[in-house]
Amino acid sequence: MKKLIMLGSLSFFLMNCNKKAETVAPKVETDSITATEPVVDTLGPKTFCYLGVIGKDSVFASIDDNLGTISGKLSYKNNEKDSSTGDITGFKSGDTLKLTYEFQSEGSKSKRDIFFIQKDNTLTEGIGDHKEEGAQSKYADEKKITYKDGPKMQTADCAVVSKGLK
Repeated sequence: MKKLIMLGSLSFFLMNCNKKAETVAPKVETDSITATEPVVDTLGPKTFCYLGVIGKDSVFASIDDNLGTISGKLSYKNNEKDSSTGDITGFKSGDTLKLTYEFQSEGSKSKRDIFFIQKDNTLTEGIGDHKEEGAQSKYADEKKITYKDGPKMQTADCAVVSKGLK
């Protein structure tokens, strides 16, 4: 009987030693919501459109932000003064857009620096003294630019803004 118990124990031991350790792979479930979401390009250029109304005057802006390099169009439609429309180019530094506005007004081409603060859904123009430097009007001192009282624009439908830019 002892031999039978020893032989059975030895057989049981050998059978357990020969078994391979099986690891159960966890079942991966795909989230149906993320699988159907469209892919969003976070690196491509982004277009922002703004509209501001100050009394009877209007300001329209279409801004393309390509990883901090800014380009676009800007138009001031003034009620009793000459209006101006032109191109803006520059760069983004933090929440500040440092741009050059090249525009047509009164039959002549002009260039001037124009800075904006871009926060939430608002674009606020910087106010400061300008000086003529060559053929371009530049801010006299960038540290003295104030945004508190500058004209404000709110985000707007780009179709409306593009009509105002014409």
